[in-house]
Amino acid sequence: MKRLIVSACLVGFDCKYNGGNNRLEAVVEAFKRGLVVPVCPEQLGGLPTPRPPAKIWGGCGSDVLAGKARVITVDGRFKDVTDNFLRGAYQTLYAAELLGSGVAACILKEKSPSCGVRKIYNFDDDTLREGMGVTAALLSSKGFKILSSEETEEIEKLIKELQ
Repeated sequence: MKRLIVSACLVGFDCKYNGGNNRLEAVVEAFKRGLVVPVCPEQLGGLPTPRPPAKIWGGCGSDVLAGKARVITVDGRFKDVTDNFLRGAYQTLYAAELLGSGVAACILKEKSPSCGVRKIYNFDDDTLREGMGVTAALLSSKGFKILSSEETEEIEKLIKELQ
């Protein structure tokens, strides 16, 4: 059976940085059918919930993986949480690799410094820019199909195909 690796917040788990979630009903229904493996890379990396918001400084997710950029909290304390984001990304990759060819796709929360697929926030302000989060970049580099949480039609189509 093929499954989906999914950002846990999309299933309705309260694991967002602010303690909330980004529940998507289609993903919740797929979870009920056993089609979803929920992961929160930031929690897997050892960060608490709630936690200070963070952004990538100096690039995007692939730059963090290459050691050229960092992930920093933006709550005024500017704590470096890069190691947590890397640990969480590699733990998510571990889960995906355990399932191997059983992974149909990874559905990740857009705009997140971990899971952003197409866009992430600029470090200096709240504008969006092109780029992937750390986990999305790692999974993509390993050949996993990645879908943005904003691709709702494609997500619904994929879920129907898996049933």
